[in-house]
Amino acid sequence: MGYILDLRKTLGSRPFIMAGAGVLLINEKNEILLGKRTDNGCWDYPAGSMELGESFEECARREVLEETGLLCGKLEFFMDLSGKDTLYKYPNGDQVYLAVILYICRDFSGDMKVQENEVITQKFFALDALPENSDPLGLGLLEKVREHIKNKH
Repeated sequence: MGYILDLRKTLGSRPFIMAGAGVLLINEKNEILLGKRTDNGCWDYPAGSMELGESFEECARREVLEETGLLCGKLEFFMDLSGKDTLYKYPNGDQVYLAVILYICRDFSGDMKVQENEVITQKFFALDALPENSDPLGLGLLEKVREHIKNKH
């Protein structure tokens, strides 16, 4: 997170646009992998901010590997998130407007691990049995994932 930390030194906690990517990892049972975040206690999908010179896809793959230990194969574009509804306030007071590309990945491999400085625990959840506190922005994202999967099968 060097780039973002450098920006924070100059901007303080004021909001800025943060480009990033996230991946919705879906297993063969149509369950989604979520991790419980250390900073806010919310359940969330692997995601993070881009580094300088990185593409959205490179960012997505790196974040999944760092946070879960899993390697992504084919990534399917799912949606983009941006605009006034994406203002996120971190528990420390820092604010960002997200500009994020989200992918779905069903093709992943490796041994799952937890990146303990960012995630307390992680597990796969059925889309009709998601944990409470899994939509910190209130955008209904996981409901959109559920509809997308239902429409594809």
